[in-house]
Amino acid sequence: MKALQIGLVVGLMATCCFSQGVANDGGAEPSSSVALSQLSDSPLEEAHTLYSKGDFAAAIAKYQDFLKQHPNSPDAFAGMVRTYLKLKNVDQAAATAEQGIALTSSPRMRVARAEVWFRQGRIAEAEKEWVDVINSGYPEARAYLGLARVRNAHAMYKSATAMLDKAHQLDSTDSDIQEQWTATLPFSERVRYLESSLAGDNNWSAARRERVSAYLKYLKERANQKKSSPCRLVSKITSTETPMVRLLRDPQHLRGYGLDVVINGHKSSLLLDTGASGILIKRPIAEHAGMSKIVETKVWGIGDKGSRNAYMGVADSIRVGELEFQNCPIEVMDSRSVVGEDGLIGADVFQNFLVDLDFPHEKLRLSELPKRPGKPEEKLALDSGEHADEEESQPGAASTQNNSETKPASLSGPQDRYIAPEMQSYTNVYRFGHDLLVPTTIGDVPAKLFLLDSGALMNSISPAAAREVTKVHQNTEIIVKGVSGRVDNVYSASRAILRFGHLQQENQEMTAFDTKSLSDGVGTEVSGILGFIALRLLDIKIDYRDALVDFRFDDERFGR
Repeated sequence: MKALQIGLVVGLMATCCFSQGVANDGGAEPSSSVALSQLSDSPLEEAHTLYSKGDFAAAIAKYQDFLKQHPNSPDAFAGMVRTYLKLKNVDQAAATAEQGIALTSSPRMRVARAEVWFRQGRIAEAEKEWVDVINSGYPEARAYLGLARVRNAHAMYKSATAMLDKAHQLDSTDSDIQEQWTATLPFSERVRYLESSLAGDNNWSAARRERVSAYLKYLKERANQKKSSPCRLVSKITSTETPMVRLLRDPQHLRGYGLDVVINGHKSSLLLDTGASGILIKRPIAEHAGMSKIVETKVWGIGDKGSRNAYMGVADSIRVGELEFQNCPIEVMDSRSVVGEDGLIGADVFQNFLVDLDFPHEKLRLSELPKRPGKPEEKLALDSGEHADEEESQPGAASTQNNSETKPASLSGPQDRYIAPEMQSYTNVYRFGHDLLVPTTIGDVPAKLFLLDSGALMNSISPAAAREVTKVHQNTEIIVKGVSGRVDNVYSASRAILRFGHLQQENQEMTAFDTKSLSDGVGTEVSGILGFIALRLLDIKIDYRDALVDFRFDDERFGR
């Protein structure tokens, strides 16, 4: 039997981190967090220090030694939980959290357990626990940090900033709090923080340090260029409609839809991928378009072969339909192929627009997002990760390019989601960077989070999630490949019914593979993927700004 090859592509993802708790030897709970500097020469401080330097094995040993003398210490248990989360060992973190809760159901221990729940995809439960701890009279700094992460995922950016400010006020020594809080500061201050972090001790992974180093080098190279203005829209129109291009995996079967993208006057058909970020093209396309290398970087996605070499370049012009953007960065794969395509264009590059993916009619439509009440008109742009104004670099920030000096303070800076009257029926999703996670029900178990990924051919599910509702068996006939190469272990799951949005889809069989690397990158459990085989039947409208998605199925068009 001929093996079925499935292309799955996931773009670059930001790493979500967990850090040390605040030290307490198991005595009375204070009403607020205690700075680590107050615990000089404490074995707990030694464990925290080892953790902060990334020596996780030694930190675990120190926490365990301390627990032998103080078996009910919530801080030692909380520190171990967060260290295991840093090690990506979610099962051990969960077991340690439950062990700690059984011995000391303190607010601090409850906060740490909720961090495990968040990583397990139990976001609503984690949020409730953090709120309950705060409302009970214990203003734990990391509870506010947790709530900030939830608010960000809900596109409630103004509320998230307020939570981070409170967390930083309570404990500015916690590295997670400091890092997240710094991300709300002006761009120049964030750059200085990243530079100092690279120069000093921290518990970042080697891969993350490499990404940050490449990013800073890229910013400096861009600043030295004559054309250092950010990516911007130069067309006078604010909406467009353009046909999608059929991409085939063989003469009879559709693999996905792409867009004709003209880079420096040279046209390529790039796979339109809601699971990827930015624009990624193969080297021959970049060379043909006359793009030069600015800085080396890495890209990664689905697959077990790790990150792949790439570099950043800048396109003088990018045209999609009637829209033209100038001076925009593009990633280039060092290899000569990007999962069999010329390249990818993530739907998130249009996140400043309302994105309408009308797959049944093979059309992409871009239009203006609903205007927030009392908010001035905004300039539209291709989102490239570059921003002319520091404030705009924050998610959900209000535009500062239009009479900012007269704008009320309440309309500047990060904004909470706005659900316009015409969007009341849209589905609320979780947004983590460019990833949109859709609450999806399988059978009668609680809803899981599935990645919206038009670049994946098939619907997929993690073996753990599949085993809750159906049978799973290994399948050597299916090949799953992505930017990071081939997935080593692939399974098939028996019949499952997926419910998401206002829709239901029955799958006779689903591909199953371990989604842990994807979940680790996002920071919460991704239990599956809604792929092209399901999405191709739908008209999908995406509001990235407010983390809203509308799924529409045309019954008449498909004779149902």
